[in-house]
Formats: sequence, structure tokens, C-alpha cells
Amino acid sequence: MSRVYNFGAGPAMLPLEVMEKAQQEFLDYRGMGASVIEISHRSKEFDAIINRTDELLIELAGIPDNYKILYVHGGAQMQFSAIPLNIINRQPDRKAAFVQTGAWSVKAAKEAGRYGTAIDLASSKDSNFNYIPDFDPATLTDDFSYLHITSNNTLFGTRWHEFPETGNVPLVADMTSEFMSRKLDVSKFGIIFAGLQKNLGPAGLAVVIIREDLLEHALPETPGLLTYKTYADQHSLANTNNTFAIYLMSLVMEWLKEQGGVAAMEERNEAKAKLIYDYIDSQDFYYGTAQAAHRSVMNVTFNMQKEDLLGDFVAQAEAAGLYALKGHRDVGGARASIYNAMPMAGCEALVAFMKEFAAKNG
Repeated sequence: MSRVYNFGAGPAMLPLEVMEKAQQEFLDYRGMGASVIEISHRSKEFDAIINRTDELLIELAGIPDNYKILYVHGGAQMQFSAIPLNIINRQPDRKAAFVQTGAWSVKAAKEAGRYGTAIDLASSKDSNFNYIPDFDPATLTDDFSYLHITSNNTLFGTRWHEFPETGNVPLVADMTSEFMSRKLDVSKFGIIFAGLQKNLGPAGLAVVIIREDLLEHALPETPGLLTYKTYADQHSLANTNNTFAIYLMSLVMEWLKEQGGVAAMEERNEAKAKLIYDYIDSQDFYYGTAQAAHRSVMNVTFNMQKEDLLGDFVAQAEAAGLYALKGHRDVGGARASIYNAMPMAGCEALVAFMKEFAAKNG
């Protein structure tokens, strides 16, 4: 079997051990004579799976007792609507604050504007979102229902290295492309949400970690399956959930624990990113597109001084087993997404290819 190094932004590569485990159990889950994808979401076997997923998330992410874990439909983008539906009514003015750092926060603000007023308190749009803007906490008054940030910006290759202080206003963080890749103090957040397809499992499902006091503010018109309290009260099983995605997530969490947990993974991720950035900064054939102080550890964005070579670069990289390196159209250039499952060997192979390509075309 020949496998590539998959640098795609998402759906992203999963740990090989996870896929092999799922393959082994796919037709006959632990002696049942049926696949996980076939069994009832109300069976004792699936109950054990979702409970184990909860346990691993609590342990690995350090989730406090006053938070609920929800497994929600529609991926992360559905939460752009669910969040205002559930908490914009927390304050009577129905105001939501945003720090705009890329396409996803822009979309989230647009959705919030359907149910209240979305106000941008800072933005890096002036430089095509290639940095994290300064945020003045004094602009965030207590009449805001929440502050929304995107902690890691997949398209633009930036991230919040330190999170803003928000006082009495809940901090809501879209962590789709970095959750479980670095240590967090969950208690600093009102809501953390993440689509599974980067570091957690397959596409189509999201996990929401929400402080319990925020479960009581849903707008009356909120649909049942967009109401967080519905998920919290019924262990995310008010209807048939994506059982196979939760099962795969449990396997990914088991794998992460075997790797030494989030702290060990963060150290590994920092080393992978440093290897690539150090090479980019050491020569003048390539250049990074994100400002150095704000660079993402998960998504390395770069281009070539000779931008017309991009097509050849991507095609030749793919032929060399380095898959999905083309950058997003809003940024151009190339992008290497190096989530938890990407081994150091993949980053070493990418740097070796970049050196060879530069030598031939410089």
C-alpha cells in the first residue's frame, strides 16, 4: 500500500493507526456481528463509545466540571448560526462582538447579524488577514452577549498565540483547525467549538464545549436541533447522531492519549512548524504570506517569488507523494496543513522537495 503525505486543509489526514483500527472493526464491532455504522445510537455498545469519548475529551483537554460536551450536526459552520441563536439573547441589546481575522469570522458575523447586531471590534482585513489585529479590551463592554474569535485561521495561516481577556463577556472560539493541538485553559472560554475534520475525526460533525450557565438563553424561535440545551439534556442523542463519526473521534482521542496527550502533541507540532518556517526564512525563493509574529502552527502558508511556478510546484509535489499543497484562492500560493496526524517525516519530505524545486528553478 502506498500512501501520500496529505497536507490538505480538511478533510485532513487521520492517524494511520486509527484507520487501521476502524478497518479491523468495521464489519464486526467487537464480536457483535455488526458494524458500528449499523448499530443503534441507543444501544449499550454505542453508549459506551460516546461515554468513552467524553472521558477522553475531559481528560485530554482538561474540561472543568461546569462544562458540557455536545456532538452537533452540521459541522463548524452550522455553529455560526447556533451560537447567536443560543446566546445572543444573553443581554437585552442582542449585540455580538467579533475580531475579524479571516473568512470564517466574517461568515460567523454575517450569521449573527440575522438575530441581533454583529459589531467588529478589530480586524486585519486591511492586509488580507495576514496578522492578528490588536484588540482593546476596553471596547468590549458588558452589554455584549459574547465575543467571537477564530483561534487559528486555516486559509490565511495565522493564529492567536495569546487569547483576549473578556471580563464578564463570554469568549467564544472557533477552534476547528487547532483544537487538541495545544494546551488550553478551557475555563477562559464560554464556548469552544470545532469541526471534526482537522484534528478530531471525519467531516460533518462538530464538538461544542459550553459552560453550563450559557445553556439557558436560547431565542424562543431556535429550532430544537439547534438548541444546545437539547443536546446537553439528551447527551447529544435527541435524534440519530453521526455515530460513526463519534466512534472515529473516540479512536483519535485514544491515539492522542497514546502519543502522550496534548502537551506532547503541542511540542511535536511546534517542531514541525519550525522546521518549515526556518527553511522559508533562510532563503529568498519562497516567502511566508503571514506575518512572522502571527504565524499558525497548523497551517503554513507560503508563496514563491516567481508565482507563475506555483502550478509546477503543486503538480511535482503531488507526483512526489506530497498531496494537496495548493493554497486557498483568497491567499494564493501554497499551504501545508500539518495537523496532529502529520508526522515529522512528512514535514522533512516537504522541506527536501522545496529545496530541490528551488535549486532547479531559482
